[in-house]
Amino acid sequence: MPRSVPPPAWVLARRRAVGDHIRAAREAAHLTQQQVAERIQMDRATYNRIEQGHSSALLDSLIRIADAIGVPLADLVRT
Repeated sequence: MPRSVPPPAWVLARRRAVGDHIRAAREAAHLTQQQVAERIQMDRATYNRIEQGHSSALLDSLIRIADAIGVPLADLVRT
C-alpha cells in the first residue's frame, strides 16, 4: 500500500491556526490541557498534538473540545 502524501503547506498552516484558536479558547476558560483532555476522554498527549497542529483532529473530537471548553465549534475552526 503506498504511503500517503503529506498535506500541502497551506493545509498545515490552517491546522496550526485551528490549534491556536483551541489553545486561546482553553486559556481564556482557565483550563489546562489535562482538564480538557479528561473532559473529552482523550489522552493529554493526543490533545496536545491537536493544539500544536501536529495532528489532524476528527470532527467529533473538535465538537467535544468545543463543548468541553464552552465555546461554539465555529470559534475554533474560523481561520
